[in-house]
Amino acid sequence: MDQTFLNQDFILVDKPVGWTSFDAVNFVRHQLRLATGNKKIKVGHAGTLDPFATGLLIIAAGRENTKKIDEFKAMPKIYIANIKLGATSNTFDSTGEIIIVPLDKNTKSPTLEKIQEILTTFVGPQLQLPPMFSAKKINGERLYTLARQGITIERQPNEIIIFNIKLLKYTYPDLTIEVACSTGTYIRTLAYDIGEKLGVGAYCQELRRTSIGIYNVANATEIKK
Repeated sequence: MDQTFLNQDFILVDKPVGWTSFDAVNFVRHQLRLATGNKKIKVGHAGTLDPFATGLLIIAAGRENTKKIDEFKAMPKIYIANIKLGATSNTFDSTGEIIIVPLDKNTKSPTLEKIQEILTTFVGPQLQLPPMFSAKKINGERLYTLARQGITIERQPNEIIIFNIKLLKYTYPDLTIEVACSTGTYIRTLAYDIGEKLGVGAYCQELRRTSIGIYNVANATEIKK
């Protein structure tokens, strides 16, 4: 492990696909303990990423630095999302049960102009309902724990802001967008909602966080097991 990486108070890592955010924290904690000999070093992260997502994760090392994590959590974030149209997922992403929504004679694939029109409707302050398959806690239980038992409960919507959505690429059924948003925004839910408005269904196939505030994944250290 790069010694420059180990000497930082706030460590930028590029989380790989398949890892939880806690996997990344545990990896960094192990490396720091090996390097420093401090078996009690405290390590935490700002802004959870789903296992299927990749990209920037900020990890704080040391008791004083972990107290400042909330400062990073409140920063705006930018994501690149690859969305699959014409299908839905019970998790709103590629890890769930995928159901194809075939086009029929009454449903045509959306035009580029229609895609652009629909994307603009999501820009600005709004209420967004957290997905059942999420780490959000209600009454002390993670929503995904209930969802895996087939239980759906009432959730309160979050107040979020989507600052900008940039269309990067579109060839049906594949849509790639860049989203600048406030903390608390679920890009998986955004993908689902886009599919609903288009009338063809959608789920988030791939997701990558490229920045948190002024911090960019281009300056992050790639980690591997």
